[in-house]
Amino acid sequence: MIFFDADYSGASVQPSPNHGERVGGRRPDMIILHYTGMPSAEQALSWLCNEQSQVSSHYFVHEDGRVYQLVPEDRRAWHAGKSCWAGEEDINSCSIGIEIANAGHPGGLPPFSNAQIAAVVELCRECGERWNVAPERVLGHSDVAPIRKVDPGENFPWHKLYIDRIGHWTDPTEISGGRFFQLGESGQPIEALQSMLSLYGYQIDITGIFCERTKGVVEAFQRHFRPSLVDGIADFSTIDTLHRLLKALPRYNQR
Repeated sequence: MIFFDADYSGASVQPSPNHGERVGGRRPDMIILHYTGMPSAEQALSWLCNEQSQVSSHYFVHEDGRVYQLVPEDRRAWHAGKSCWAGEEDINSCSIGIEIANAGHPGGLPPFSNAQIAAVVELCRECGERWNVAPERVLGHSDVAPIRKVDPGENFPWHKLYIDRIGHWTDPTEISGGRFFQLGESGQPIEALQSMLSLYGYQIDITGIFCERTKGVVEAFQRHFRPSLVDGIADFSTIDTLHRLLKALPRYNQR
């Protein structure tokens, strides 16, 4: 156990023993948001600070907006597990992990409180400025670990964060009829969809086959960017929302 001063001015320190060196001396350039998925905040915080759990995060945000720092920002917290984004496979070494107290899917997706989201905004803002995190690299656990993880869930208010200049967002295209792609289909349009998802950062093989992996990645995208319907079907709303997000990326416009 190490004791340290909080990096974030609004945090109290509650040390977790579960951390290590950032591999290769990496600086964090991502922020990954999680929900705890446990019945109570106290139970979740205790687990993150228990050596036997082998999990942790840099920060923990209570329902009432209180923020605890568990691991120093220059250390590698163990929050992302097996994950990948834009070709980077050691997400723990290049990210700040924030656990948000919420029972999540196991608890019926309860809403996040206003005080809690306000605290997350301020925490992300200060961390983002300190480490120069690009807006599009503020992500959910489900983005970097599709299928395996579904947090912080489709009820997480990404649009509210964006209004406060945190993260990348565009208003989802309205759901309507028209052509769509789903499990079992194949062809050039599927390859184009996979290419767009890969270009945005999702880990997906470009095979031209709408496989289970593709469905899971589409669900992860929808959960973040088109949360009103998470079904893994690539309809016009999903594809157009993805296209507009790509067009808004600085690296896309520099091509």
